[in-house]
Amino acid sequence: MLYDPTEHRIRSFVTRAGRLSTGQARAFEQFGPRFLVEYKKELLDYEAAFGRKAPVILEIGFGMGDTTAHIARLMPEKDFLGVEVHTPGVGSLLKQIGEQDIQNLRLVQHDVFEVLNHMIPDGSLAGVHVFFPDPWHKARHNKRRLIQAPFVKLLCQKLETGGYIHLATDWEDYAVQMLEVLGAEEMLANTAEGYAPQPAYRPLTKFENRGLKLGHGVWDLVFTKK
Repeated sequence: MLYDPTEHRIRSFVTRAGRLSTGQARAFEQFGPRFLVEYKKELLDYEAAFGRKAPVILEIGFGMGDTTAHIARLMPEKDFLGVEVHTPGVGSLLKQIGEQDIQNLRLVQHDVFEVLNHMIPDGSLAGVHVFFPDPWHKARHNKRRLIQAPFVKLLCQKLETGGYIHLATDWEDYAVQMLEVLGAEEMLANTAEGYAPQPAYRPLTKFENRGLKLGHGVWDLVFTKK
């Protein structure tokens, strides 16, 4: 059964228009036709989208795209599908794709719930990355957090057996929630005793480096589908 994101769902993001830089706007024109995948209510043919057959990793909420670009360059043998709603972030990553000649990355500018429900075939993903999602740190806003049981179950539906979910956050109470939610999902197994060591492929961001120097924590979680 589909988890219908259009039925009374609380949004986990606020749409911010943002202003495109000249470079980002140019990137939309130059690289959008090749690297942007239009949202449609039909299953995505990965082989047609990427021009080859390879394991597919879904990158959810990639922000300005620095981490996603880094990981895609690091793993040329895998294909990466990035989903982000904010236009400047999409423009920024398109710009990096062009400047760094990243061929194994495609982007969808749309709500990830709808992308998952309508475009991602069941059992087709080798992995899912969700790095530093909005923590909605005020208690009354916690219900807006992306990592909730129905969403995790939907991710599991889209993962192949042995596929993984990698989450990272710098908010401890959100990390606790993430561990509880993933730990309660019977389709998943934790790869660590609690939180995982930071996988080598996830780079430290400038923001994260600054936080670590100030003594702030960062928590990674890596679970695999049984």
